[in-house]
Amino acid sequence: MRKKSPIHAFMLAALGCLGLNAGAFAADSGKNWVSLISKEGMETWREGFGTWTNVGEATAAPDGSKKIETQTGGGILVNGPDGHTENLFSKLEHGDLEARIEFMVPPQSNSGIYFQGRYEVQILDSWGVAEPTYSDCGGIYQRWKDEKGYEGYAPKVNASKRPGEWQTFEVLFRAPRFDAAGKKTANARFVKVLHNGKLVHENVEVTGPTRAAAFEDEQPKGPLMIQGDHGPVAIRRFEIREMKAGD
Repeated sequence: MRKKSPIHAFMLAALGCLGLNAGAFAADSGKNWVSLISKEGMETWREGFGTWTNVGEATAAPDGSKKIETQTGGGILVNGPDGHTENLFSKLEHGDLEARIEFMVPPQSNSGIYFQGRYEVQILDSWGVAEPTYSDCGGIYQRWKDEKGYEGYAPKVNASKRPGEWQTFEVLFRAPRFDAAGKKTANARFVKVLHNGKLVHENVEVTGPTRAAAFEDEQPKGPLMIQGDHGPVAIRRFEIREMKAGD
């Protein structure tokens, strides 16, 4: 029998909290896990990816600096030599989605995964932070209006590993809902977020795009985005499975 990922252990309870049944929010029939990282090239990502490269090995610089050292090959995405390049967008546009991501940052570095290019789960070197906030690793970043931040959700626990170590996110994301006229009827929601196997968010609504989102509007579907301009980051696993939408 195939072993389920940890996020599946929480899924049915979460569906009940949302007033959904398993048939209304389950893996789409015929939709298997898809990897957005290949052993070579950038074919699953939109053109205009700046200095993002596909490498064979990525490690934090041994001198403790804010750098990633790489070796040739394929299977790991790195945002260039200095960690300041374009944001990376998937060709795929998604609604409800389950994602499994493995990432690494060197000391003091920063990135983020934006679902639909709009709603960020933060990546940051947060090792040793006693009281994490929305801006720490695993946080759902705040919104921004009139030069002020609001909302934003801290992770329930700081699950961060030391900089240079590989870490994981498992995310179950529910897209915003719209009626036939295009009016939003339900906010986007992070049903579950696990960071290194620990539950950090459960049934968290986001009322609109978070700060530094690629788009100010909201839509039923949008691309995944990896932030590329805030510091070095390496991604060696980015697997997604589309979910069957339900009201």
